[in-house]
Amino acid sequence: MAERIDYYRSAMHGIHAMQADSRRTFARHSHEVFGIGLIVRGAQRSFSGRGTVEAGPGDLIMVNPGEVHDGQPLGEGGRAWHMLYIQPALWQQLATELAEQDGGTPPLLMPQVRDVCLRQQFMHLFALLGGKEQAGLEEEQAILQLLARLMPAHCYRPQPSVCSADISRVRVLLDDEPTRAHSLSALAEQAGISRFRLLRSFTRQLGCSPHDYLQQRRLNLACGLIVQGSPLADVAAASGFADQSHMNRVFLQRLGITPGRYIQAMR
Repeated sequence: MAERIDYYRSAMHGIHAMQADSRRTFARHSHEVFGIGLIVRGAQRSFSGRGTVEAGPGDLIMVNPGEVHDGQPLGEGGRAWHMLYIQPALWQQLATELAEQDGGTPPLLMPQVRDVCLRQQFMHLFALLGGKEQAGLEEEQAILQLLARLMPAHCYRPQPSVCSADISRVRVLLDDEPTRAHSLSALAEQAGISRFRLLRSFTRQLGCSPHDYLQQRRLNLACGLIVQGSPLADVAAASGFADQSHMNRVFLQRLGITPGRYIQAMR
């Protein structure tokens, strides 16, 4: 079966959808949005913010903004899945409405859930959001009903992030200067530790290597520039990639689509 990965705008503002059928193994990466999905065929193993999990047909798979994860198919046939990606601002608004109180940190999603009722609600919402150009009463009602079941039972309140001072310095440097040609030696000097200790500690605390973290920052920067309408060659240069081919490879490794396909999805 040929690989298929399609991203597209949904009927509701603040939500994008994806349908995929793939044997691809995705490198560790993160998104800047909340993701709620459903495995419809096959199975996969993935690293998540709460450890390694396995999901099969009918299981919901979920991810939080900035949470490092990957995805590896279990079996030669690959797996097929549907996803809804929700912007943090919309998630915060919906969480506040459901809690009927203002403020507070919104709950985070568990990486994998088995819940028959939730699965049915997701399938209903996914079908609604993909079949219309504009969301109406039925779509608004469906997403609130989904989250009303999801948040109390399958979410958790985040604990304070534990990141040592030396690794925090490196993380801030990569965040502030993602287009710079960093070296492990220079980063280790910034942290005041050896290169090996930096590599080991950074990966343990943040879930990915310094190189993977930097590539993700560049990817996020590129996505933002693409949405603004910048030409792809300019995007690659402005995001710190060696060239447009390098940017294409990073997109495929982490999103499963090329920058050109990403442009079409964001229109």
